[in-house]
Amino acid sequence: MLLFRALSALLSYPSQDMRQALPEIADVVRTALLTSREQRGLLDLIDELGQGGLLEAEERYVDLFDRGRALSLHLFEHLHGDSRERGEAMVELKRIYEQAGFELAARELPDYLPVLLEYLSCRDLAEARAMLADCAHILTTIGRSLIARGSRYAAVLQALLVIAGERPIDAARVPPVKERPGSLDREWAEEPAFAGAPMTPAPTARTSSV
Repeated sequence: MLLFRALSALLSYPSQDMRQALPEIADVVRTALLTSREQRGLLDLIDELGQGGLLEAEERYVDLFDRGRALSLHLFEHLHGDSRERGEAMVELKRIYEQAGFELAARELPDYLPVLLEYLSCRDLAEARAMLADCAHILTTIGRSLIARGSRYAAVLQALLVIAGERPIDAARVPPVKERPGSLDREWAEEPAFAGAPMTPAPTARTSSV
């Protein structure tokens, strides 16, 4: 399903290639099996990603996703933190990818949401919906955190919840978060579960067929 590849690109670290592909991504969103509300949210995000220079888009991304665990796009971070259980869960998820004929790029962690979405883009819709439903509570947690910060990235999480058959988050019931500039979640400074793994999400999420 091409929509999953488009959503993966939108959640990945901004690059010049991604920005150049925004018109194509918008076309995918407009023809996707989503409600008009979800489509509008995604198109607003696409417009924002295309505004200003690449450096501005990178700064917005880092300011959101590198500031605290509540906004981590590494799914198992929300379940296990940096415990041994997270490592075991990632090994199992990597095994699922490999059994389907996909091999992760060396720098990618299997629980990074753009990686999962790229994998799902190559699977049938029933399997994709089942996997998204399994992690719907995590998607909801991330989506609520994005809504609380007034981020248009929340549209991607809302779309995923709808695809999974879940009710989207009622943004009106999510209280806004007031943060001091430069504040950081100190837990984020802990070592990742895998020795030598990058502290921040890799710039792109790629899987390749074996």
